[in-house]
Amino acid sequence: MTMDRLSRLEKHVTRSISPENLTGTKGGGARCPLEEGTAKLAARDLGTGWKVNPYIILQPNETYPLCDIDGSGIIQHIWLTPTGRWRNTVLRMYWDDQPQPSVESPAGDFFCMGWNTYAQVSSLAVCVNPGSAFNCYWPMPFRTRARMTLTNLAAESVTMYYQIDYCLCDIPADEAYFHAQFRRVNPLAYKENYTILDGVKGRGKYVGTYMAWGVNNNSWWGEGEIKFFMDSDQDYPTICGTGTEDYFCGSYDFEDPVTHANYVPFTTPYAGLHQVITPDKLYCSQFRFGMYRWHITDPIYFEKDLRVTIQALGWREGKRYLPLQDDIASVAYWYQQLPTAPFPALPDKDYLEVI
Repeated sequence: MTMDRLSRLEKHVTRSISPENLTGTKGGGARCPLEEGTAKLAARDLGTGWKVNPYIILQPNETYPLCDIDGSGIIQHIWLTPTGRWRNTVLRMYWDDQPQPSVESPAGDFFCMGWNTYAQVSSLAVCVNPGSAFNCYWPMPFRTRARMTLTNLAAESVTMYYQIDYCLCDIPADEAYFHAQFRRVNPLAYKENYTILDGVKGRGKYVGTYMAWGVNNNSWWGEGEIKFFMDSDQDYPTICGTGTEDYFCGSYDFEDPVTHANYVPFTTPYAGLHQVITPDKLYCSQFRFGMYRWHITDPIYFEKDLRVTIQALGWREGKRYLPLQDDIASVAYWYQQLPTAPFPALPDKDYLEVI
């Protein structure tokens, strides 16, 4: 929805799912009996209708159904406030009774927060606001069913406030399904490219990249090129970038152009280096970065297949490139027709951990 279409009255039915209305039913909000609410002690003097059940508690190893919507429509906004370590809460989305997920990612990384440390994000697709308010605005159409789950991998319980805003409506035939896939390699093998996405089959368009990049060397780390291999490309890609910071819409090492003494974080509607975690000389020994690039105005269309890779390159003596062995994680975002090819198995809890 753009501003010039806000005045149009479409045949849409607005609904919203939260702990106070678990099914999004019309007139179904704020009905939780006092004795069953998670906030029953706070509301004990007021009773039903007075913020009795505003959050859920995920127990260790529990998978919780955030939503299960029948019919056709489009999810327009997701808001979450996870506690604990954000890589330990896994978000999955399923469209139209497909058994395998179209979205599978730790919640933190899906919302551009891969390092379990808050940073402001002010973009069109994802906003992260104080104190841990994760917002997603990617449109997510479905035709017969939309199902979303959260799994707690931790040994401790997780408190979660959430809200899923959607509308019920007809979906045109040319609307594709939203997808997102997480990957992580730590460390990247010497002289190997990092794979952001592979195995995608069918027709679609690529719309975004988030990367959590932890460097293990001194000096600049972002000389590597991103490459998009599409529609039967083999050894050589159709799209080839010129450097990591260039792809994320920065330049010249993300340096302060005046002092050349530090990185300059930025967050814009379409791209950002929103997170720079600086070593503290004691426990945080490495630089860590969070970056996003949304292809909202310049989506990358493919007809048959898609593979996306990026190089990890720094500098060594003799003005030569140094292949890096860094800690790299990513989320790729795209739209495609169903069915979704099964994703690679998500790493276990210990491999996901931010160390």
